[in-house]
Amino acid sequence: MAEGEATGRLDLPAGYRVGDWELTGPIGAGSWGVVYAARAVQDDTPVAVKFLPTQLLPPGQRETMAELVRREVRFSLETRHPNVVRTREVLTVHDADRPEVDGATALVMDRAERSLQELLATAAGEGTGGLRGPLPDAAHILAGVSAGLAHIHERGWVHGDLKPGNVLLGPGGEVWLADFGLTVELDGTHAYVPPLGSLDHVPPEWWSDREGGHSVVRRTADIWAFGVLAHQVLTGGLHPFSGSTPRARALGAQAYARGNAELRLDNSIPDGWRELIADCLEPEHASRAALGARELAARVRETGGEGSTGGGGFGRGRAGRGRGLWGLSGWSGHLPARRRRRRLAVVAAAVAVPLVAAGSVVLLRGDDDPAASGSATPSASPSATGAIPADSDVPRDLRVIITRAARQCVYEDVTPALLAAMLKAESGFDADARRPRTDEYGIAMWTPAVFKSWARDGDRDGDKDYMSPPDAISAMAGYVCWIDEQYKKKGMHDDLPALMAAGYRTSARTVIEEGGVPARVRPHVNRVERYLKQYTG
Repeated sequence: MAEGEATGRLDLPAGYRVGDWELTGPIGAGSWGVVYAARAVQDDTPVAVKFLPTQLLPPGQRETMAELVRREVRFSLETRHPNVVRTREVLTVHDADRPEVDGATALVMDRAERSLQELLATAAGEGTGGLRGPLPDAAHILAGVSAGLAHIHERGWVHGDLKPGNVLLGPGGEVWLADFGLTVELDGTHAYVPPLGSLDHVPPEWWSDREGGHSVVRRTADIWAFGVLAHQVLTGGLHPFSGSTPRARALGAQAYARGNAELRLDNSIPDGWRELIADCLEPEHASRAALGARELAARVRETGGEGSTGGGGFGRGRAGRGRGLWGLSGWSGHLPARRRRRRLAVVAAAVAVPLVAAGSVVLLRGDDDPAASGSATPSASPSATGAIPADSDVPRDLRVIITRAARQCVYEDVTPALLAAMLKAESGFDADARRPRTDEYGIAMWTPAVFKSWARDGDRDGDKDYMSPPDAISAMAGYVCWIDEQYKKKGMHDDLPALMAAGYRTSARTVIEEGGVPARVRPHVNRVERYLKQYTG
């Protein structure tokens, strides 16, 4: 692991002993792990110790995290490769005087000099006037990453969270894949993981391809992430999809995958690399499946040509600023015509697509956010757009929240009026509604355990609370959007409002298996349909 700014939740002093290793200072923290620099007591060998504490988590989270820890430990012990960070030892901490670490798993790993993310940040800080280019060791880094991926994939695993922060650079030029908290062993062609990961490095289908609140993950997810990472390495940190936040960039990727925008790679990238990145960023996972990790590694070596300057690549340690090769960074230069896809919105060649930042499990709608006005366009009637009528009984303070949540979904069936009708049927718009007998609470009647899988920060206050109307309604919209997509995949296109209401009350699978609205929820669905008719005329 690389040293950097520490942000950990543990506060262990220098000199603290874990087995035969002595901590020297904090390094940083990930999603659930905390990393410390350490040394071997016997010979001062530098290492990093990653603590994975799960014992103090709430019961609902503890088992999920414990399973991820067990998976990471097994992967770390089974995997040996020059481009995968080595785990030297796995220990269980026993320290009754420190309950925050007592019982935690500790992974002792080789220590790197820094991460690729830190190198990119340094390169961006050294740039002037917006000029950027490839990292000096770009070809070497990408060759190491792709070789590590090939090794992982050949053994039936998917990394699941490939990004610059999880690529480590060793003191002797080593390139190591690291942080295997989301690494998963495939069951056939895919596996299921909790809805975790880096928003702007996951493939478009990650947002909608779900089962029981878990994301489907395939090898092609790593191929997509490699395409994003390669673009960053070859441009000094620029992401292939524009946006000031990870969420905005993720929405840009979704817009591209739906054909609403073209893929615009930075014009400084040589043709050979552009072609390779474009293949990695094919919008459908089936298309990406044609590029296996072994072939990817071979193409990286061929394209990069370490030690050479030909073939549109560049050698290790060379900036490659040949004639016209590394121009000004910008979002111009189209892919060849065979890669162009239908666009539903006209975008100027050098202007980024404007996107509305949305929650975690959503698809972007192509039109503008109508939250302020309550209608999709100034001239459209509420009944035509599914907007909430001005004279309805929907509380005024909820109308903007409901409208914004509905517009997060690409499917036109998920309208503000439908969400309002569902909320009225669920709780009568009562933010404090409770049904303890069925474990359902709040305006959207979420079961707390289910809400965790679909939670969103609807009011952007940093929390995700099923009793908060903005959070609950935003999560409802994401869930209903996913349900709608599951029906369409099964060819169910009729009476979708009723089916979505039924799926929200039961599950998409139940509705699909029964071929329609289950009899036990028909009275509830009838209420939703009655309210929807009131709101749409």
